[in-house]
Amino acid sequence: MAALPTQSSFPLPTLPPKTITQSGFRISTLKLPILNSSEIDAMTERLTIAPPEMIFGKNYVEIEHIASGWAIRFDAESALDTVGKDGERMLKVSYSEEWSKMRSSMTSSIKEIVKPFDWSYTPTNYAGTVTTPPPASTTTESSTSFEFKQTDKPLPLHLLSAPDPILFFDEVHHYEDELADNGIALLSTKIRVMPQRLLLLCRFFLRLDGVIVRVNDVRVYVEFGEEKVVREVVEREESYKDVVEKLRRRGVMGDDLPSVLRDAHAVAEVMGEGKVRREELILKGVKKPE
Repeated sequence: MAALPTQSSFPLPTLPPKTITQSGFRISTLKLPILNSSEIDAMTERLTIAPPEMIFGKNYVEIEHIASGWAIRFDAESALDTVGKDGERMLKVSYSEEWSKMRSSMTSSIKEIVKPFDWSYTPTNYAGTVTTPPPASTTTESSTSFEFKQTDKPLPLHLLSAPDPILFFDEVHHYEDELADNGIALLSTKIRVMPQRLLLLCRFFLRLDGVIVRVNDVRVYVEFGEEKVVREVVEREESYKDVVEKLRRRGVMGDDLPSVLRDAHAVAEVMGEGKVRREELILKGVKKPE
């Protein structure tokens, strides 16, 4: 499996973020109001697509390994920059045909609804944006590079479920769109830091009413003692009909169904395992150049 995309350079925040330093890792989050019209115009020009209805373009979550300068960040603009811009990855063919028929009272053609890009705002292969120090920062004490290596080892759920104290927790919203009142697309990130490890979850949730449900999760797990970073990407996609049926089997009925269908966690719980990719990086012994 090829390594997941790596990029560099981030805009500086305008206000100090919330920060905690634990065992050589600095964890930062920033939460600000939605972008104003001029900021949205500037982002539209950079991305070449219209941003979602609600965009928290300055929000981010970042994990930095202080000794080496390696970091990974999750934010709206870097995620949206991976959205299909040529129409090739739009929900179309059977999905578009089905939606077009379902919304025939609103429009005679799906072309009147969709935009000339992936209007579902699904990030493609998005797994965070990585900053790596110059190659010279790798010391002779370690042969570690900054490339993730594929692994088949699952995340240590037994450690994550242990009753360890939570030193830091935050949830950051990146963007949300109601898809012309036909569903929802949203991206958010949660992070919790315990004394010996941390877990980050960046989740994209798409529900297109009557058609499809998609949940894409990126988890970043850090074991502080080993200075090990594990990144897991899970992609789930099922028909709307199948997800509703699974929820009903769990007793979700009537007036409760609409609210549950807005709950990404509840929906993800009933979906299948999906496609899974995992990779790890050992940062022990890697330092910044002096």
